[in-house]
Amino acid sequence: MLDVKRSCKILGIKLIEGEYNTKSWLEAVRGLESEPEKGARCAVCFDKRFEVSARKAYELGEKSFSSTLLTSPKKSLKQLKKSGDLLGKKYGLEFIAPDYRKASGTQEQNILAKRDKLYRQDYCGCLFGLTMQREQQQKLADELFSPISKQVQPESIEDRVKLYKKRLEYENKDIEYKIIKQRFLNWRLEFGYLKVKKKIVSAHFLPYSTLKKDYTRGRVEYYIDSIYYMNRDEVKFILLETFNRLANLNYKSVESLIFNPPPFKKEVEIRQKIIKNNYDISLILIVKEIPTNNIEIICKSHIYEDVKEELLKV
Repeated sequence: MLDVKRSCKILGIKLIEGEYNTKSWLEAVRGLESEPEKGARCAVCFDKRFEVSARKAYELGEKSFSSTLLTSPKKSLKQLKKSGDLLGKKYGLEFIAPDYRKASGTQEQNILAKRDKLYRQDYCGCLFGLTMQREQQQKLADELFSPISKQVQPESIEDRVKLYKKRLEYENKDIEYKIIKQRFLNWRLEFGYLKVKKKIVSAHFLPYSTLKKDYTRGRVEYYIDSIYYMNRDEVKFILLETFNRLANLNYKSVESLIFNPPPFKKEVEIRQKIIKNNYDISLILIVKEIPTNNIEIICKSHIYEDVKEELLKV
């Protein structure tokens, strides 16, 4: 939406925002969750979205309406035109539906989007379509979840919004900038817990912590320089007081660290103070006390190749 507002400002177009009702949309596509792109779910979605656009165009006294979805190679022109024409007929409007993709139109779109520094999302916004697309790409659909701590993680939706808000600040101040892309290894924790003698114990998982098989068990065997080592799977423990010292912070409890952690970048820096090897992805847990009994750990996390945007002044 930030980019839509920016584009409307540049073009001198008044922006009218329709209602965003996720619950209503989910009800409309119920039973069609597994439909492929250009399938029945898309047709239902077009009917629902275009109804709102056509009604508003009619209320404003317009003679026609259209959709930016016509530019997407992932959508069916036939489906779009059928839905647009039916609703156009209902409201006495013409649905404008040129084929923007022919004659190298898609390539031209890419050139113009890059020139104008537009945000380019590679899916239409449908969570079911996104899930299937990411599965085909063998990528994590990390757009669909955020940590309960509300920490802004790399290349998350929140991270992108932060970047594009900063971009607007630069433009309002006439600061020259470039948006560049960088390849990097990303990380997400899906869920995890520590059990000592079958009881859950509060533990904070540092970024880039992984286990080979999501589950391990064992005992803490020894410690060196404030790092406590478990006897299996390269698991390491750090006391909360050690974390506070390394981070120059003052957390009173592990629970407060779990639900209100430092920024992601700072946590990575702390990890690098604990383990000097930048390529280390072993599991590091922050605890109030080092367990002396048998331990069970679940750590379902993901490390994957990703691309993120960076905003640079020039």
